[in-house]
Amino acid sequence: MMDTPQSNQAKMMFADVQADYDVVIIGSGPAGLAAAARAHELGNRHVLLEAENHASDTIYKYQKGKHVMAEPGVLPLRCGLPFAEGKRESILNDWNKGLTDQGIHIEYQKKVNGIAKSSPTSPFQVTCEDGTVYTSRTIILGIGLQGNVRKMGVPGESLPLVQYTLADPEEFKGETIIVIGAGDAGIENAIGLAKQNNVYLMNRDDEFGYCKDGNRNLVLAAEKAGQIKICYKAFAVEVVETGSNPPLEFVFDGKNGQERIACHRIIARLGAIPPRKLVESFGVQFPNQNPTSLPVLSESYESNVPGLFIVGALGGYPLIKQAMNQGYEVVQTINQLPVVQVDEPILRERLAGWQKSKSISEILDEVLARVDLFKSLTKLQAREILMESNSRQYKAGEVIFKKNDYTNTFFTILEGSVDIEFEKEGEKPQVISLPAGNFFGEMGLVSGRRRTATIKAGKNCIVLETARRGILKLIATSDEARKKIDARFIINSLITYIGNVFSVDDLLELSKEVEIKRFNAKTTIFKEGDEPDGLYLIRSGSVSVSKNINGKDQILAYVSAGNYVGEMALVDNSKRTASVNAVVMTEVLILKAESFKKMVDKNPVLLQIMRAKMIDRTRQNSSHEALGQDQSGIANFFLSQGLGEASDVLVIDESLCVQCNNCETACSETHDGVSRLKRAAGATYAKLHIPIACRHCENPSCMKDCPPDALSRGSNGEVFVNDSCIGCGNCERNCPYGVIQMAVNKPPKKGAGLSWLLFGLGEEPGHRAPDYDPAARKRAVKCDMCKTIPAGPSCVRACPTGAAIRVSPEKLLKEFLG
Repeated sequence: MMDTPQSNQAKMMFADVQADYDVVIIGSGPAGLAAAARAHELGNRHVLLEAENHASDTIYKYQKGKHVMAEPGVLPLRCGLPFAEGKRESILNDWNKGLTDQGIHIEYQKKVNGIAKSSPTSPFQVTCEDGTVYTSRTIILGIGLQGNVRKMGVPGESLPLVQYTLADPEEFKGETIIVIGAGDAGIENAIGLAKQNNVYLMNRDDEFGYCKDGNRNLVLAAEKAGQIKICYKAFAVEVVETGSNPPLEFVFDGKNGQERIACHRIIARLGAIPPRKLVESFGVQFPNQNPTSLPVLSESYESNVPGLFIVGALGGYPLIKQAMNQGYEVVQTINQLPVVQVDEPILRERLAGWQKSKSISEILDEVLARVDLFKSLTKLQAREILMESNSRQYKAGEVIFKKNDYTNTFFTILEGSVDIEFEKEGEKPQVISLPAGNFFGEMGLVSGRRRTATIKAGKNCIVLETARRGILKLIATSDEARKKIDARFIINSLITYIGNVFSVDDLLELSKEVEIKRFNAKTTIFKEGDEPDGLYLIRSGSVSVSKNINGKDQILAYVSAGNYVGEMALVDNSKRTASVNAVVMTEVLILKAESFKKMVDKNPVLLQIMRAKMIDRTRQNSSHEALGQDQSGIANFFLSQGLGEASDVLVIDESLCVQCNNCETACSETHDGVSRLKRAAGATYAKLHIPIACRHCENPSCMKDCPPDALSRGSNGEVFVNDSCIGCGNCERNCPYGVIQMAVNKPPKKGAGLSWLLFGLGEEPGHRAPDYDPAARKRAVKCDMCKTIPAGPSCVRACPTGAAIRVSPEKLLKEFLG
């Protein structure tokens, strides 16, 4: 039995329990090391058990030379061991030195296979595979998530050249390698391999939302430099042995449909399935059967088993600095010393005085109790949501957002109520009141398009406004929250798209029968001649409607998110009269034909709405069929240039353009000498030219990876860069249309415009002397649609012939399709 002169035993939890140790710490990851260091500092009788023959096995297995981040940057470190951003080897050396210098009691090759307690007053009995037994008053469990490696889940996942770890990237040279996984491990492997191999990185999302900012910057820079090819929205289908060289073929569904890549090996970094069965054998409970769910923990990280604490990744804190702080705080709790979590000042600021008389713990209880969406979350998850949120207080009748605004934050109602106004042309707005505990804003969040209704505050209205990124993370980690958001989206979609002709019970019943389906870009949703299978509500993205005329497909219409297709065949009970194809990655809500029939039978008014829509569309399609291939070709050109995801695009009619370049000059003069457009660049078809200028996309790629959140969307749809830009260049790398550049603002113009015009004196407009420091920090610059100028975009106003216009894709395509 160990003893220490400075022992704090009298003040500890379970101080009257007789045991060999005050605390047994299992797992020497960052949390376990920090806990052991603090226990040693407080004089606790402790032992740190490690299953391997070295400390911190997860970091030990990082690839050689890995640069380890110290995130989150805003949090200070509480720990008796050093930790700062640096190389894997340096960090391990510092920790090993700390273990030795401080005399921390660590025992290696002690793999724990049992934790038991014979009675509430008895000590924990910890058993190892080698037969060693330890007794302890308390347990800190920090074994991480590296239980069973998560495999691809497709045919061919276990072939010899499919591997799930990578120790040394230098081992492979001159190969084509597929790396699957857009987390930190996958990114680091891809970057390490890219120096001497041809590397493809598969990302199931359209952004890097689950990695550290530094890794995101590195992989996007490598993509920009052509060192790595990144495939977004990529879902593995199978791995096939070719019997030749290269020996494998990787098949996946991507943005452009199903693709195949021949390769020498596949490295899948998909994390691991948590060691849940082992943890449950210790008596620890989980909230549900979801294999990725976290154990039920108190705010002090104590499990349902009194005295058994869970820290690190297993407890929901995968980042090193968070885990080390957690280990420190748990030992403070065990010693019954004061614990103030390091993020509390930040949370107080976010809450802006709401419930200021209460502790953060009490506020979290309040939020979990009031907001239905958050009820399935742990306090730790709720804490993360608050870190991405701000509380807002509104006066009764004050507008929170307006219909057709382009904002995309998400709101939960903490107090009071809000009124949702659904407007139809020529009709009085229909108002639905939402009380506290509900949420709104999911329509714009999911579709990326304009707000579909006006929201006004009721009495005593306080809401929590959460950044899009925070809610997307919640959707990815909580099935329960995702289902609730999907259900609400479906209900509001039915009201918005079809009309408020249903009772609340009808809506709830219908929401259960709606299927959500995703279609890759350029894939067919349904074909002309198909039997009708349902009504398709476009949730996000856009589609084209086409018909085969004289052996050629002719585009009849472009339909964006917020509308529906497929009603004509359902109303007429006939086969599909046209084909519908996804223009970009598109998600639809499918109301099955049987459900649609039941809905129509129950609501005769709905049949009238649908029939009127069908007659209007039939008339439009008939006129479009007579337009011929020229107009259809123009529509195809616009959609091929990405206008399907644009909200506002600059188009130049080259039959009117005199190439004076006034548009570029005006843009430059308006924006401190840096033009946001390139007139001569871009694609042209039938005298219609789309220059290099921002399209202000519905779901802007540039906004997805901005560390300071410097890119914002105005209520009119304009995407602009604010003053918090740090010049990291992520937005420039992410933009698929090359419309963002990094630039130093040139000096103010010299005021020679009129004198130059009349007498030829001074610099001509649009030209600046290059007297700025070329080493100065650059910032991202892009078109902001001249949002501060009431007269509108300078490029359009400066055109002497009217050749340049800015227009929405819907209006543009309507112009050519009739």
